[in-house]
Amino acid sequence: MTPGLPSSRDRGLHGQVVDVLGQEVVDGRLAPGSILNLDQLAVRFSVSRSVLREAVRVLQSLGLVEPRQRTGTAVQPRTSWDLMSPQVILWRGRGPEYFTQMRELLELRLGLEPVAARLAARAMDPLQASLVQEAARTMVEAARSGDGRRYLEADVAFHTALLHGSGNAVLGHFATQVEALLRTRVEEARFTITEWTPSAAEAHLAVADALLAGDADAAFTRCWHLIEGTVDEFTSESGTDAG
Repeated sequence: MTPGLPSSRDRGLHGQVVDVLGQEVVDGRLAPGSILNLDQLAVRFSVSRSVLREAVRVLQSLGLVEPRQRTGTAVQPRTSWDLMSPQVILWRGRGPEYFTQMRELLELRLGLEPVAARLAARAMDPLQASLVQEAARTMVEAARSGDGRRYLEADVAFHTALLHGSGNAVLGHFATQVEALLRTRVEEARFTITEWTPSAAEAHLAVADALLAGDADAAFTRCWHLIEGTVDEFTSESGTDAG
């Protein structure tokens, strides 16, 4: 092993420490302003101080903790978190912030994805558009058969292709956050196949048809209705007002 590099065992332990502590911060079990006791944490996780320090650096990069002179490493409030990090999205999706996050990111998606669909209708070549349509058709088939895993993977493929197909690199980057959000449905231990699924699958197919036809206005409108339908689903499930 190269001197100075952590072993594979240490890298595995490092990932576990990051995941556990990150989840505890996001869930509020480590309250904002509290100070991490690194000696106690080293004993708790049975890791070296170097592994723990590396884990803390990762949490710091996500805005969850911040080292302070003379006081130690302090837990930060939500206003400091990198809320667009896929890892933070995953942690929030596992915990009590699930519905808050869904509302926030659905509102963002409603503003971005219809624009991406309009751009994609103009920018995509027929092969790219047909791949989006294939993903939508897979969603329809999976909805009919009740195959939640297949539906989820096709849903991720659809939105990833749509956002990248816009030809806008910033919108394409947002695909990572959308994928993380979609996968929180599994993390949150809910069935992916719901009473809303068949109509949602058909709505995806309608967007794909508009992309294949190169109809920018229809792509925008149908994508808007698609995301709006997801907002309605969220509102029904959460019992809250998403607006």
